Amino acid sequence: MKIAVASQNRKHVTGHTGRCRKFWIYEIIEGRVVDKTLLELPMEQSFHASPPNATHPLDGVQVLISGGMGQGMVTRLARKGIAGLITTEPDPDRAVALYLAGGLPQGEPEAGGEHRQMRREQHVRGKE
Repeated sequence: MKIAVASQNRKHVTGHTGRCRKFWIYEIIEGRVVDKTLLELPMEQSFHASPPNATHPLDGVQVLISGGMGQGMVTRLARKGIAGLITTEPDPDRAVALYLAGGLPQGEPEAGGEHRQMRREQHVRGKE
């Protein structure tokens, strides 16, 4: 099994899956992480820039964990056999461990899509 975690800064779970170009790929065997590699995509291979039905470097994963995505992204991933999961857990390694243990805190897709969430995150960051 392979699990991808959106992590644009390589340290935290990223919220805007469609624009994310860096993903940690975890290979799981018998419920344990046996390998972790960073997949870095060019701009044109981000989900936002690539056609929904085209082959994608993440097509081989079974789960994609992110800090946020819209229902359209969840549906797009599901069509490829990938479970799109949203979590509040900021640490990629911990998110995978929690998923494997059955305790990953999960959220719901944004009703208005990822763009509304991104604007809200930018607004909140601007107040810090």
